[in-house]
Amino acid sequence: MMPLIFGEPGKTYFIKKVSGNDSLRRRIEDMGFSCERPVTVVSNNCAGMIVRIKDTRVAVSRELAGRIMI
Repeated sequence: MMPLIFGEPGKTYFIKKVSGNDSLRRRIEDMGFSCERPVTVVSNNCAGMIVRIKDTRVAVSRELAGRIMI
């Protein structure tokens, strides 16, 4: 298991765990990041990431991506 921030562009991973306090986990899960859901890394740069989840592209900060385990 590793944080999403280490995901490589073009690869698809499955979310294993979302960490943080209850309100942060709910916020992340409301964005579509729930356990066992596939997520594809579109780009990864110093500012954050763009991922594809549920046929939608989502921009995620590096801090938030560090809380999503794949």
